Amino acid sequence: MPILELGHVGLWVNDLEKMRVFYRDVLELPITDEDTELGIVFFSARPQEEHHEFVIARSPEKQGAPNRVQQVSFRVDTVAELLRFHKKFKEAGVELQREVTHGNAYGIYFWDPEGNRAEVYYRVPIDVRQPFSKELNYDLPEEEFLAEAQRLLDEAGPAYQGVLGGGPRK
Repeated sequence: MPILELGHVGLWVNDLEKMRVFYRDVLELPITDEDTELGIVFFSARPQEEHHEFVIARSPEKQGAPNRVQQVSFRVDTVAELLRFHKKFKEAGVELQREVTHGNAYGIYFWDPEGNRAEVYYRVPIDVRQPFSKELNYDLPEEEFLAEAQRLLDEAGPAYQGVLGGGPRK
């Protein structure tokens, strides 16, 4: 049976409290469990369905240990919610890496307080060949944002559209 969805992602962290506050207050992930003596905090965006989807744990290594994650992605259910996070990240001084359209998703890539790359994204219900990544202006009002995303996809041409089940890419 194929994997249906990601179960959870964990990060080693150096400053457990700083990271706990960031993921709880800035990303608004509910804490479902924690043990401060053991140095672990569990989060879930769907606590009624999943006890934890994301975990942070105090690193057993010395302070400043290298980050050990490629990225952690959090899906939102509306473009309005994604644009709200864009505004919230700016207000909170979150360091952004890039804000893009992937054609099949709009994503905000950012760095958490310890330099782990994360993403908040909205999945677009269309088929787009990957990799596809174009910078997108998240300061636009929602209607203009959507029009700009469509323009960028249209500019890319038909080679990026309708590829699922369509055989190998050329």
